[in-house]
Amino acid sequence: MRYIYRFIQIIFTVYAFLIFIGFLFLIFPLVIISSFFGKIRGGNFIYKLCHLWADFFLLMTGIFHRNIYEVPHDRGRQYVFVFNHISYMDIPVILKTIRRQQFRVLGKAEMARIPVFGFLYRSAAIMVERGDPEKRARSVQQLKSVLSKNISIVIAPEGTFNMTHKPLKEFYDGAFKIAIETQTPIKPVLFLDTYDRMGYQSIFSIRPGRSRSVYLQEIDVDGLTPDDVDELRERVFKIMADKLVEYKGSWIKRTTV
Repeated sequence: MRYIYRFIQIIFTVYAFLIFIGFLFLIFPLVIISSFFGKIRGGNFIYKLCHLWADFFLLMTGIFHRNIYEVPHDRGRQYVFVFNHISYMDIPVILKTIRRQQFRVLGKAEMARIPVFGFLYRSAAIMVERGDPEKRARSVQQLKSVLSKNISIVIAPEGTFNMTHKPLKEFYDGAFKIAIETQTPIKPVLFLDTYDRMGYQSIFSIRPGRSRSVYLQEIDVDGLTPDDVDELRERVFKIMADKLVEYKGSWIKRTTV
């Protein structure tokens, strides 16, 4: 029975990737045209296309998303969004979670090397190469520039997948430094089900089912200085980790919490 289930899962994953690639090719000419209109105007339209892609992809793969708001969310305000990074499925779920407000995602530079998808990724995301201090600093400046144009930014402070089976892996400082330096509030968002929809262990693990994102209380940084980065990072870490335990994230082993 286990082998039958595995075979079905592989077939379903192949189907999902065909949906992914097919819609990508459909919107690709519009992405190319939009790229000529600059990072702001063109980028905003590319994100609209990405929203359509995420809507179609999740619908056709039987993944049904909803947002949970622990507090009312002000879409007219700028934020440094931070989320827990646990799956490749985080990418479409980000696009389902944040709607009706402009934002840019900080993404891994290596993703831009994927044929076709890489062009879309470069056009939509702000690239970061963590191993190169000069390029990393340039990415930070780009993020600050985006915030100065009244566009929110989205960062995974863990930097890469959390494979610890704890609620979160350790956070980098970047999101918190930027929030303090630009005096932009932090909005933590939890992805509760992306690990179950596609685990990081294998690309052949896409499964239909529910997807939930939880908007937590925003964290103001008014009056904070660079000396407060460590305290702010640990505060946000604890809030998110405690809530992930409360919502019973499936990757969390209770003995490690």
